[in-house]
Amino acid sequence: MAGIYIHIPFCKQACNYCDFHFSTSLKKKGELLDALAKELILRKNEICEVVETIYFGGGTPSVLSTEEIDRLLQVVYSHYNVIANPEITLEANPDDLSTEKIIELSKTKINRLSIGIQSFNDKDLQLMHRAHNAEEAYQCLKIATQYFDNISVDLIYGIPNLSTKRWLQHVQSLIDLGIPHISSYALTVEKKTTLHNLIKKGKIAPLNDEEAHEHFLALVEILNKNNYIHYEMSNFAKEGYYSRNNSAYWLGKKYIGIGPSAHSFDRKNRSWNIANNTLYIKALENDELPSEKEQLSLADRYNEYIMTGLRTHWGVDLQKIRSDYGEDFYKYLLKNSQKYLHKEQLIIENNQLKTTLKGKFFSDGISADLFWV
Repeated sequence: MAGIYIHIPFCKQACNYCDFHFSTSLKKKGELLDALAKELILRKNEICEVVETIYFGGGTPSVLSTEEIDRLLQVVYSHYNVIANPEITLEANPDDLSTEKIIELSKTKINRLSIGIQSFNDKDLQLMHRAHNAEEAYQCLKIATQYFDNISVDLIYGIPNLSTKRWLQHVQSLIDLGIPHISSYALTVEKKTTLHNLIKKGKIAPLNDEEAHEHFLALVEILNKNNYIHYEMSNFAKEGYYSRNNSAYWLGKKYIGIGPSAHSFDRKNRSWNIANNTLYIKALENDELPSEKEQLSLADRYNEYIMTGLRTHWGVDLQKIRSDYGEDFYKYLLKNSQKYLHKEQLIIENNQLKTTLKGKFFSDGISADLFWV
C-alpha cells in the first residue's frame, strides 16, 4: 500500500507561526494546477503498489473549488491503481467551509476533512493571525458533522496567556461535537516567522514550556476519559478513526509528494520538490521534475524509525531493529535507552520500546538521544 500527498501552496493570509511553503497570491493557481496534474502523470511509474490514501495538504487546499479538486482526483484515478475505499483527506480552514462548500465537498470523492480550528477563542486566533473567528469555527463544525463522518480537527496549546481551564474548554467543545479525531500541537516558534519577530520585539510573551507540558497532560487525561486512543504523540482518535495517511508515514510506508516543497519516500530514498511556485511550474512545463534526492544510509533509516516509532503507541520493535539494522544497532539502542527506562520515560512491553505518559511529551528529545551518530 502507498500514499499520494498533494501540496496546495496557497493561503488567504499568513499565520504568525507558520513556516510551511505557501503564497497568499492566487494569480498562478491555474498554472500550478496544470503543473500538479503533469507531475502526477510523470511520476505514475514510481508507485507499483495500490494507492490507499490521497491527502490534500498545504497551504490551504480548501481554497480550491470542488471542480479543481475533482480534476486532480480524476488524474490520480486515471493513472494510479487506487483501492476501492481509499482515505481521501482535504485540509480545510473554517472560513472556507460555508454550508454550500461543505455540501459540495460531500458529493466529491473527499471522505475525510482535516479542519484547522486551532482555538475557540478570538484573542488566541488574533494572536496567531488566523483568518476565521471562534463563531465561524464552531458553526462550520456543526455543519460539517452533518455531512462527514470522518473529521479531524487541529488544536494548538501552549499559546501565551492560555489557561489550562480555557484550554480544556476548547477540547471539550470537540468532544461535545462528536469529533472522532483530534490533532493537537504545542505552539512552536520557528525562525523567520512573524511570531518569532513579535516575541523578539517583546510584543508577545515568550512561550512557556512548563505551561505547554501542563496543557498536554490535561489533554491526554480528558481524551483518555472520553475513549480517544492516543496513538501518536499529537494525535488522538476514536476506535476506527486513525488517520491512515499519517499512520503510513509513521509505519514507514511508501508515498510520493506532489507539488512545490512536497517530500517523497520509497523506504530507501527521500526526495523533495523545489519550494518555489514559479520555478516548479516552469520545470513541469518542460516535462522536468524539479526535485532533489538523497539515498538514506542504514543509520539514516534507523534514526527515522526511532523518531517515528517512539512518537506512536506501536513503539519501536526491538526484533525489527535486530533483523533490519543489525546487532550493533540493537545493542546501541538498548544501552542508550537505559537512562530513560530508569526515569520511567521509556518502557519495554512485548519486545516493543515505547514512551510512557511521563516520556511522551519529550519523545522527540529522547529519540534524538537514541540516534546513531
